[in-house]
Amino acid sequence: MRHVLTVWTLLLLLSVASFAAERAPATLNVAIGNSVQRYTADELLARRDATAITVPDDVSYGRKMHYRAVPLLALVGDSAAGKFDTLEVKASDGFASQLPLELVRKGAAGGSVAWLAVEDPKAPWPDLPGKKTSAGPFYLIWQYPERSGIGSEQWPYAAASITAVASPALRWPQMTVAETLPADALARHGQQVFTVQCMPCHRMNDAGVSDVGPDLGTPMNPTQYLTPSGLRALIRDPKAVRTWPAQQMPAFDEGKLSEADLDALIAYLDHMAER
Repeated sequence: MRHVLTVWTLLLLLSVASFAAERAPATLNVAIGNSVQRYTADELLARRDATAITVPDDVSYGRKMHYRAVPLLALVGDSAAGKFDTLEVKASDGFASQLPLELVRKGAAGGSVAWLAVEDPKAPWPDLPGKKTSAGPFYLIWQYPERSGIGSEQWPYAAASITAVASPALRWPQMTVAETLPADALARHGQQVFTVQCMPCHRMNDAGVSDVGPDLGTPMNPTQYLTPSGLRALIRDPKAVRTWPAQQMPAFDEGKLSEADLDALIAYLDHMAER
């Protein structure tokens, strides 16, 4: 009987612990240098600078959305300038956007304005199109994205951490084009396109932190096993080329990736196949 009670007590404790873990509020880690701050949604919503924001054409929801949000620059502080030049925003699913700090700072000088939208636990946002989860609890959004040419992959949702880091090219030299390339070489621009639009999900020669999609450098570059037209079709509309239940890659139409940027991206991939 004592053995039965002991097992029952253990199961009860495990059940309570599991329930407590499920009920624990999500937190956002903000790491700037040696400083690491952890915020809950309630803590961020209680800030004096939390503001009601309307996004006319939200990238993730595809429609007008209303949020309560905190200015991103105020959250991370401008002290990172000079020591770090990039904010790495990593999501709970492994997506990782590399945001130039200078891009965020331009919001105070007429550029696009970055905000961290915070989902109120008492009033959750709707599910994302085609998903069973919302963009919360923390979602990086932009006002006036057209002012600074904000890309579709620079709206990371389900953010779990924001970390001040060096730029991708400095952290991972293996993803950079050859120094001998001319300054106006198409592949150089393609490296910038890759960093913004592809690196949140893919690595290049093990450069990057995301594991959402395959490495596009090793063991083989996609230009080595896809025809030029096939590669273009895959980027424009992945499901038109191949599909499977767990497919995640979105379509990059000309609204998200111009024809010129697509040309540059493929030039970069071609170049990196020879590196």
